[in-house]
Amino acid sequence: MDWIKEQSEELQNELVELRRDFHAHPELGFEEHRTSRKVEEYLQNLGLKTERVAGTGVVAMIEGHEEGPVLMLRADMDALPIQEENTVAYASTNPGVMHACGHDAHMAMLLGAAKILSENKELIKGKIKLVFQPNEENAGALPMIEEGVLDNPKVDAAVGVHIWTPLPSGVVGISAGGVMSGLYIFKIKVKGYGGHSGYPETAIDPIIAASDIVLSSQRILTREISAMRPITLTFGQINGGTKANIIPDEVILEGSIRTLYDDAGDPPIYRLERLANDVAKTHGCECEISWVRENIPLINDETMTEYMKRTAIEVVGEDNVIPYWSMASEDFSEFTARIPGVFLFLGTGNEEIGTHFPHHNPRFNIDESVLHLGVEMFVRGSLKYMEDRSKN
Repeated sequence: MDWIKEQSEELQNELVELRRDFHAHPELGFEEHRTSRKVEEYLQNLGLKTERVAGTGVVAMIEGHEEGPVLMLRADMDALPIQEENTVAYASTNPGVMHACGHDAHMAMLLGAAKILSENKELIKGKIKLVFQPNEENAGALPMIEEGVLDNPKVDAAVGVHIWTPLPSGVVGISAGGVMSGLYIFKIKVKGYGGHSGYPETAIDPIIAASDIVLSSQRILTREISAMRPITLTFGQINGGTKANIIPDEVILEGSIRTLYDDAGDPPIYRLERLANDVAKTHGCECEISWVRENIPLINDETMTEYMKRTAIEVVGEDNVIPYWSMASEDFSEFTARIPGVFLFLGTGNEEIGTHFPHHNPRFNIDESVLHLGVEMFVRGSLKYMEDRSKN
């Protein structure tokens, strides 16, 4: 057994303890005050100097023994507004808040990697910037970037690891190119003219117009955008009306568009905006559409992907490394849009122990036996990157 694997496995009990402590004390985005203090305390005990970025974000630097590139390793910190339904001893003690996406595990794995790397600085040919990011669920990367997390010193590349219940425990999913979707959230207000259901000809029915928008918008996916460019358009909420025999004045539709490709110059939301206005006009209605772009697509750099793919094969074996993409979104994309980066998925799904529930589910939990694998990938991948860069 090589020393990286051995040291990572020796940390397993500590990783579980860290993860369970974070899990029991979840905090929402930009409210991660206890979490930040816990992270700072751990890093400072390793002899590392910490600084705050974007309020609750924590950053620390591991200085290698010689000059070289700066590699950023990132973990997210925030929890979700979900009431936990698990009955485990480490269940959330904060009512209505839960680590239902695995950020507790991400912090534990990166802290473990920090411990090994800080104790082996003589092997680091460059610098490793440890970034603990707040508010991933709502674009917390941007405030960190705006406050200079990629500068002083300039970061050359980035690595992120996400535990993933859709994949079996111990399987690593990794691919170059688009691996997580960009996300638009939209709201469409369809305005008609209310009236009595007994004589609908005196009204302008926004429900019919809104229904037509819902159905017609699917044509964007099947007739306007190539099937080679993955995209979803989903309506998650429809509100309108007060009584069965009253035609309402307006209907509100809310939903999301997700894309797995770089849509610069051709945002699909523009197509929806055009279609919604035209359909509403056909029905004699008016239409207002508002939207925000919460995330851009996460694009993995080919060279960084190759580094981490080779690393994953060494950690879990070639048979357990597979190509993988997801239409979920991740604001690690803001980092990979600016520097070469790679984001990979570490499987933690195991139905026998109840860790197969999807992310953002109140029953979400993880197979903690994979935690040392995440540590090993962070450490091994960092050293591999530094070594290869020093030769070029």
